[in-house]
Amino acid sequence: MDSSTGYDISPKKKSSRGDAPYPAGVRIRGQTRPEFEKVLTREALEFVANLERKFRPRVKYILECRKEQQARYDAGELPAFDPATKSIREGDWTCTGPPAALADRRVEITGPVERKMIINALNSGAKMFMADFEDSLAPTWENIVLGQINLRDAVNRTITYEDKARNKSYKLNNKTATLLVRPRGWHLQEAHIEIDGQPATAALVDFGLYFFHNHSSFRSKHGGYGPFFYLPKMQHSREAAVWNSVFEDAEDSNGVPRGSIRGTVLIETLPAVFQMHEILYELREHSAGLNCGRWDYIFSFIKTVRAHPDRLLPDRAGVGMTQHFLKSYTELLIKTCHKRGVHAMGGMAAQIPIRDNPAANEAASALVRADKLREVKAGHDGTWAAHPGLVPLVLEVFDANMPTHHQIHVKREDVQVICADLLQMPKGQRSLEGLRLNTRVGVQYLAAWMTGTGSVPLYNLMEDAATAEISRVQNWQWIKYNAVLDGGLVSGVRVTKELFAQVLDEELVRIEREVGPAKFANGRYREAAKLFAKQCTAPVLDDFLTLDAYRSIVQFAPTARM
Repeated sequence: MDSSTGYDISPKKKSSRGDAPYPAGVRIRGQTRPEFEKVLTREALEFVANLERKFRPRVKYILECRKEQQARYDAGELPAFDPATKSIREGDWTCTGPPAALADRRVEITGPVERKMIINALNSGAKMFMADFEDSLAPTWENIVLGQINLRDAVNRTITYEDKARNKSYKLNNKTATLLVRPRGWHLQEAHIEIDGQPATAALVDFGLYFFHNHSSFRSKHGGYGPFFYLPKMQHSREAAVWNSVFEDAEDSNGVPRGSIRGTVLIETLPAVFQMHEILYELREHSAGLNCGRWDYIFSFIKTVRAHPDRLLPDRAGVGMTQHFLKSYTELLIKTCHKRGVHAMGGMAAQIPIRDNPAANEAASALVRADKLREVKAGHDGTWAAHPGLVPLVLEVFDANMPTHHQIHVKREDVQVICADLLQMPKGQRSLEGLRLNTRVGVQYLAAWMTGTGSVPLYNLMEDAATAEISRVQNWQWIKYNAVLDGGLVSGVRVTKELFAQVLDEELVRIEREVGPAKFANGRYREAAKLFAKQCTAPVLDDFLTLDAYRSIVQFAPTARM
């Protein structure tokens, strides 16, 4: 017993069913229930602990490198292609080709690892489903552990769900999407699992538990390949090298052939776009290509140039994929992937079906259709859908314009992108309504996240941590540099802390009116507003909104008996 905290830290703590003790040095600080023991087994935790002990030093190193890199940007430097790795960018190497299970990825649906969502997504008609522990999931201890249980049941095809309120049962169809899993990014920790006295690396917990329990069953269903992953938030190829080593270690320690695991890297940070060849090179035996994580990319653009007052972005609604810096990013990604023989995946259109307004729904569908047509015409091999209701529309666009499983053969040699293209400032206005929308969305998303929901429909768009981050950092940037608003009656007005405080108060009134007084009173809106305001007005921009917010959802178990 640790008298300073009141929590049992003994590695010999027995589970409630009298099973084998946890491995030495492993401490579960979250509340456990009998069903949690399905995934929190001694063997699985030992596997996770071994990964942690081997790779914790490298994870700490890459995070320190991120800080050093950002310090250079803050001092005036801008991202660029690395001269030291020119030979990799200009070399003739290729990645290992995609296995049959990953050949056709024309439509992928994404969503959190919730039980009903998993069933609906796998049944949606999409080719792939990315089950998400990251941006669309609030990482409460219960969400994380139940997510692992849900995925194990999905892989074994035993997953069902009973919606008692609607008297409806859910189960898998005979034909389902192929499953991919997105673990959390390198920067996040899992506070509810401690290994040798330190919180575990969240990415290794998510990857380790899922791989350990599912690799054999998954590979038996997919021609000996898998499991398949999406890898988020990378900024440099050294981070991909750590993932590659984790994959090799997991394969070797479990008797899995090298190259079975495949990972698609989300290019969702500005520094990473200058490292795409290098990232693929590090993962080449395990690579399944790259994805345009467009929303996080916009967030990262602002965060990377946060010390550059001449780089203030316009309203987030106006920063679309036809802006030159985003068009250049996507076309360079396509060219890079196809040169290396892997998929170039498109990004998420955030629109969702609008059931109670046919005209608005058709307008939203038209936006999605145009976005997906742009992607397939540019050479993307597949794209993301935010909602099952959009899968048929997206399939129609890709089926009509991509008759083969993919278009890796489209090399896009016409694309010539230089640093200036990737750094060109987008055009558009900075408006008071943009400030209001950022504030309203940021507060509502954060309030939902703090109550365990990480994917939130707001104003006919699906908001997740990435889109909330855009709202936060754009507010911070405008306040920090007293951005001048243009358009309407407030043209010429500067954004100050005082103006933001007034806007926040007014938007809280609007939120209460929109959600209703009862829901507002029972939610965490005022707490979320306080945290959001703190982040938007901080002297130095915090790296991630969720790092600070995570403290509000950590719940340690009461003292357990030996």
